[in-house]
Amino acid sequence: MNEISTLSKKFGIRIKFERIKRNWSQEKLAEEAGIGRTTLTNIERNLSSTTLDVVEKLAKAFNYEPYELLVFRDLEI
Repeated sequence: MNEISTLSKKFGIRIKFERIKRNWSQEKLAEEAGIGRTTLTNIERNLSSTTLDVVEKLAKAFNYEPYELLVFRDLEI
């Protein structure tokens, strides 16, 4: 079994932080991003890493550029 990278873990925390900041459910974010809720759950729970396509979809849902989701300085990790 492959271990999830530190970057993937931080990304999952960032996604959950942004979702909660907006008071969105997982269902709402998944719908806004056009991804499956299970995919989102796996990202947030650090059960799997993701593709750049999904990073881009999540960024668009949050009205961010994709690179902005990879900045972690405002998170306590």
